[in-house]
Amino acid sequence: MKYIIKNTICIAVLLLCSTGAQIYAQEIIEDVKKEVEKKEDSVKSFQKIKIDGVAAVIGEYVILESDITIAYQQLISEGVSAADVSRCELAGSLFENKLYAHHAVQDSVIVSDAEVNSMVDQQLSYMTRELGTIDKVLKFYRKESEADFRKELFEINKGNRLAEQMRSKIVEDVEITPEEVREFFDEIPEDERPLFGTELELAQIVIDPKIPDEEEQKVIDRLKQFRTDIVENGSSFATKAVLYSQDPGSKSKGGKYTLNRQTPFAKEFKDVAFSLQVGEVSEPFKTDFGWHIIQLDKIRGEEIDVRHILLIPDVTRESVEVAQKLVDSVRAAVVSGTIGFKEAARKFSNEKETKEDGGQLLNPTTGDTRFELTKIDPILYDQVSKLKTNEVSLVIPDQDRQGRKKFKLITVLNRFDEHIADYSKDYLKIQELALRKKQIEAIRAWQEEKINDTYIKINGEYRDCEFSGNWLKKEK
Repeated sequence: MKYIIKNTICIAVLLLCSTGAQIYAQEIIEDVKKEVEKKEDSVKSFQKIKIDGVAAVIGEYVILESDITIAYQQLISEGVSAADVSRCELAGSLFENKLYAHHAVQDSVIVSDAEVNSMVDQQLSYMTRELGTIDKVLKFYRKESEADFRKELFEINKGNRLAEQMRSKIVEDVEITPEEVREFFDEIPEDERPLFGTELELAQIVIDPKIPDEEEQKVIDRLKQFRTDIVENGSSFATKAVLYSQDPGSKSKGGKYTLNRQTPFAKEFKDVAFSLQVGEVSEPFKTDFGWHIIQLDKIRGEEIDVRHILLIPDVTRESVEVAQKLVDSVRAAVVSGTIGFKEAARKFSNEKETKEDGGQLLNPTTGDTRFELTKIDPILYDQVSKLKTNEVSLVIPDQDRQGRKKFKLITVLNRFDEHIADYSKDYLKIQELALRKKQIEAIRAWQEEKINDTYIKINGEYRDCEFSGNWLKKEK
């Protein structure tokens, strides 16, 4: 149900920071920390304590000193060396993020609540799986309640999405011409040209054990019984979701999701959800995740609240054994030369995304067919690093997204050994570097302009930092 999300250090850093405070753009923040006196008892003298100060104000956003302190501590706890990042660098990063978010709001960049709530759901689901229970999650992040934590995660994710959208908007029209690529490459001294690591082009065959029809029917019949209990006998949909749903992202919330037409859920799921009337419960239907029933709870403009129950049919030991024999025979045929790897992939692979291309994999980071060996996923690295070109791996046991067993074969289609950048051979990579440089220049120019146009107040020790941006608005 959920699409895969990347959890970055930036998100981890901000989880413990309260960054949602806002003020009017021209409010003046004093460049001092307040002090109050606290009387401990009638005998002891008064003791002074410091109140959390304002480190900076960027447009409508306030950044507290505690935000930077906690962010710094969180980075250290994530294993980042204290020598690798200074408080000034971290502060500058937070300033930039809020500048983007502020101007995203000014430019009417829209981030839907449904999208943000979906991100929060996925993050909490991931944290719960990692730590065991929601109570352990709250204790780890020092939060009083799930509702408060959700609210804080919502503000963090919304600010980050606004910043991401703003950065994308700044560079969306930046293009690079072949002449500019050539100029970029020619300006690099020969002894400073980048070294490109060994790269591989890969293909794979994936064979899934077949789910027996009787197992599918068991799940369908069970969902139909749930629907009857809910529609005819008044049973609670939410209660059944908590008790029986196999979706970890919504189970604890009674199967609830908020979504709109753009929410990245399975198309079949959205088609059914948006076809229902309020209170209506769907018939069982299938997606790549399993079988579902949905109840429409509420319509709010373009957003809807739904509840769903997911059941996943299982494979049998017999079907696993059949798949094992098939993958063994496919490998034997490819190794003997009876059939080519690409032809075998088109004929036998169950992976829809790759089978028509002969099993060839696309690098999700770059969008091309090459995988740099030093940056490859560790599990995939172990599987392919010792393979020669056109050699076929041994059968690799794997699991699908529901945890069911499957089998893979992998081959190396092409190997490109480590080498100094060559304009003709590595044009696409050089083009990417040239474009990135031009995008960075565009972002710097935008940032310089917007810093001058935005209310900014930097306080305390951060006025002594050497920032890459002119946050102190010093005359040049």
